[in-house]
Amino acid sequence: MPKKGKAKNTVNKVKHTKLMNRKINKVKLEKQQNKERLKAIIKKANEQNN
Repeated sequence: MPKKGKAKNTVNKVKHTKLMNRKINKVKLEKQQNKERLKAIIKKANEQNN
């Protein structure tokens, strides 16, 4: 017979998924910002050399 009431781990699973998605998005954003910053530095250096 199935248990009555709400499922056992659904709240924790939802919280964990939310936190992991937040962490993954943060890492992606940091990588993207780092790439843009490096491109700007390279562009500035190339302009100064020319």
